[in-house]
Parts: sequence; C-alpha cells; structure tokens
Amino acid sequence: MAWDYILQGFSEALGLITEPYVVEIALRSIKVSGIATIMAVAWSLPLSMLIGLKNFRGKWLVKTFVNGLMGVPTVIWGLILYLFLVPKGPLGGLGLLYTEMGISFGQALLITPIIISIVVNSLETIEEEIRELALTLGADEIRASLQVVFESAGGIILAVIAGFNRAIAELGIALMIGGNIYVRGGYYNTRVLTTAIQMYTVRAEMSIAIALGIILMGIVLGVNLLSNLIRKWLS
Repeated sequence: MAWDYILQGFSEALGLITEPYVVEIALRSIKVSGIATIMAVAWSLPLSMLIGLKNFRGKWLVKTFVNGLMGVPTVIWGLILYLFLVPKGPLGGLGLLYTEMGISFGQALLITPIIISIVVNSLETIEEEIRELALTLGADEIRASLQVVFESAGGIILAVIAGFNRAIAELGIALMIGGNIYVRGGYYNTRVLTTAIQMYTVRAEMSIAIALGIILMGIVLGVNLLSNLIRKWLS
C-alpha cells in the first residue's frame, strides 16, 4: 500500500533524527544561513533606512527594482555567483567556491531584497506619524529617524526571520556554490539540509530524506515561533 510506504519512511526517519551525521548537517545549515542573515542585515538595514526615511527622485524605481529582485530564481543567483566565483571569474581570487562562506555570501545576496522590502514597508507605514510627533516634542531629525526605526522593531524582526527562513530553505545557491560536498572527518564540507534532502531523494533513500525534512521544517517553524514571541513582547 502507498500509505504503508510513506508511514514506514516516517517511522524510520524518527529514529535517524539524532544520528550524528544528520545533526552535523543541521548545525551546518543553521551556521551557514545564520552567517548569511547577519551579513545581509549588516548592509540591508542602512539601505532600508536610506530608502524608507528619505524622499528622493526615483525612489519608486529603486523600490520596484528591489521588489523585482525578490522574484529571481535561486538557480539564476547560483549561476551568476558561480560565474563570478570560479577561478577565472572576477571574484575567483577570493576562494569562495565550494566553501561554507561561499554559500553564506550567496544566500546573503539572495535575501537582501527580502529584508530591504519588508523593512522599508515597515518604516514607511509609521514614518510620517511618528516623525511628526517626535519633531513636535523637540527631537531633531536624527532622533526622530531613530524613533521611527525603534517603532519599526517588529517589522525589522519579521524581515530578519523571513530572510533566515528563505536562506536555510533555498537549494539552488547551496548546490551550485557549495557543491554538496561531504568528506567524513573533512574540513571542507558543504552539505546542508536542502542539498542533502535533494540527494537522498534522488537516491530513493527516503527515510533519511524525511528525517532531514522534519528537521528543516522544525527549524523554520521554531524560528517563526520565536519571532512571534519577540514581536508580541515588543508590542
């Protein structure tokens, strides 16, 4: 029976979740995507503040461009990054191809427009009202802008969580830039949850693929739950 096959896969998967190899892949995924999120936030927040808090000619065009980048498939990002990071490419000298940091760099670029779009929207939603109130109470432009950012903390947290979840769940960049490399006891291992799930599914090793999928979904749902708790606490 088809259902027996699926249930057997889930039953066997539950016993594999705590296997050292599976845990290692999960921890590597969290590390790689966590670094990617930190990198993206580092340059996305200043850009978001510039776009969201300033009025300038062509602002709508910038926002349209950023929103458009959100729809670029991850395999296209992977292809572009691969062409740049191969030894003969413009960034080949950095040695990022087939490394954890290479995946992080690629994922950071992928989630940058997501973070910028959410933060800018959050800033613009409350910008006018809060800024005018702060200026009325005697604050200067800098303090008024900082107050707007503070009031947008919930949106900023949402952007960070959305960025992390997008990074840890993507496949194209992790596969094309990381290469899904695993050497037992080796240093240059780049196998993460998504690439491992893809590999084991192709091999028809469904139990371990399901185990990795359960862990991935657990991480995403757990991060979302933490995000909601933090936003509720801030509200």
